[in-house]
Amino acid sequence: MRNTFGHLFRLTTFGESHGEAIGGVIDGFPAGINVNIGFIQQELDRRRPGQSDITTDRKEADRIELLSGVFEEKSTGCPIGFIVRNTNQRSTDYDNMRNVFRPSHADYTYTSKYGIRDHRGGGRSSARITISRCVGGAFAKLALKQLGISITAYTSQVGNIALDNDYRKYDLSLIDDNIVRCPDTEKAEAMATLIRQIKAEGDTVGGTITCVIKGCPAGLGEPEFDKLNAALGYAMLGINAVKGIEFGEGFNMAVRRGSQANDLFYDKNGHVATTTNRSGGIQGGISNGQDIYFRIAFKPVATLLREQDTIDIHGNKTMLKARGRHDPCVLPRAVPIVEAMAAMTILDQYLINKTVNM
Repeated sequence: MRNTFGHLFRLTTFGESHGEAIGGVIDGFPAGINVNIGFIQQELDRRRPGQSDITTDRKEADRIELLSGVFEEKSTGCPIGFIVRNTNQRSTDYDNMRNVFRPSHADYTYTSKYGIRDHRGGGRSSARITISRCVGGAFAKLALKQLGISITAYTSQVGNIALDNDYRKYDLSLIDDNIVRCPDTEKAEAMATLIRQIKAEGDTVGGTITCVIKGCPAGLGEPEFDKLNAALGYAMLGINAVKGIEFGEGFNMAVRRGSQANDLFYDKNGHVATTTNRSGGIQGGISNGQDIYFRIAFKPVATLLREQDTIDIHGNKTMLKARGRHDPCVLPRAVPIVEAMAAMTILDQYLINKTVNM
């Protein structure tokens, strides 16, 4: 099992949903970066369960404990070790799932691959393990901030309620002003109402998250097998429940002509710029200095609080009605995870670029 993300900036994670703790080790983080532990905790608070009536009822403080790599609020260049303890497990909620394969979950595939699985909350396949990614992303954000690079994600669609694809139409500073993390107040209320309705029915709903990266310099990414969009796609598709990603105007480009799709160049005060940004800030697999933006599709949560047909580990037909505390929609809590994975990817690519352009 590969548990390490990144090349020069690396995050190795460990832990399960109902184990003692979730944790990780960050390696390759530059020395001398100001480490604001309050900011890191804030990022975890944005991801933690039980934060509103449209998320899981599981109550976890998700308090980070730094073990190494930080001295007097600065990174030392040494490995940064951390843990976040699990304190509110209810493993008995999963007793009826011990020998049953939940539809569209990782139960069968984990059993097929390893011959064993932790049925309590999905074990290693649980979205709870993304805690470590949020910590790694928070550190990456602190480093990127010193480079003038910012990363912002937001809920852009829940079910059939969707925002316009042009992120420039919205005030992205409003994202955390509502429980859905949507910059459109009216749409956010409609999304929250839909999620509550779906939750009351014992069902789940999916949607999309849009991510915008500002201040990224031109030149990040490799022209062949390590394209920047490929690296970001790898990072995003590794998030639980993600099923698709598009950069810039994405699939809408498939029905256009080249004359309608190209981003034309012009000189902007001595710098190269483009009149449009349909490419999403990446051309030829390399950043071009414009805003990088992409949209990710999340499927509905696989665990339903209603009956579903399935089979047990012996192949016998059975009926499953899940118990426990589950999100009816992952999007509000997935926003900081998307930002974290984007931040780690951009910092890693920045460090790689420094090694080849010295």
